Amino acid sequence: MTNTTARIKIKGKQFEIVVDLEEALKFKKGETDWLEVGGDRIFSDVKKGNAASEKDLKEIFGTIDATEVGKKIVKDGEVLTTQEHRDAEQEKKFRQVVDFISMNATNPQTGTPHTPERIERALEEAHVNVKNIPIENQIKEIMEAVSKVLPIKIETKKIKVTVPAIHTGKVYNLISQYKEQENWMNDGSLEVIISIPSGMIMDFYDKLNSATHGSALTQEIKE
Repeated sequence: MTNTTARIKIKGKQFEIVVDLEEALKFKKGETDWLEVGGDRIFSDVKKGNAASEKDLKEIFGTIDATEVGKKIVKDGEVLTTQEHRDAEQEKKFRQVVDFISMNATNPQTGTPHTPERIERALEEAHVNVKNIPIENQIKEIMEAVSKVLPIKIETKKIKVTVPAIHTGKVYNLISQYKEQENWMNDGSLEVIISIPSGMIMDFYDKLNSATHGSALTQEIKE
């Protein structure tokens, strides 16, 4: 258990709490709805031990309940992380990228997959900075860098996606990262041809169906 500080500044006033690091990050990501605020206290400065005034809490948060205020601080504010935690998260994301590439990419010259060890070396040789963001948001950039030092190709599928007008705003960012062509229809609906790594298709379908309540139409295009 590692305690840390979560903080937020509103209307020029600072509010801080002591929380468990892992618990706070899970709450911030929406993975849990439970949060314990250390000592049930809200501070204006944790290091100095200065408590926030009830007047300020009521004015800013509408309550003096430490748990309710703490949830708002964690959700909308900043959770301070340790270097050890950041290093562990970076290593975890690096391993996820290696695993994804090894399962989805091949050597186009031989048609055979690369070993995880060879992919690791290529990532290092290409000086790839693996970011702590979803793989789908950075895989194109990563592959462009790796392909300069290693013959490699990710198997992709081409899909035609048709999104009703009412849902286009919700899914445009999801679709646009794989977009090859797009066509806006007269009724406001959107037809897009995407090229997506085979290993990401099921996750893509899940997100698309969730955002459009299953109303988007998809059709695989055979090449």
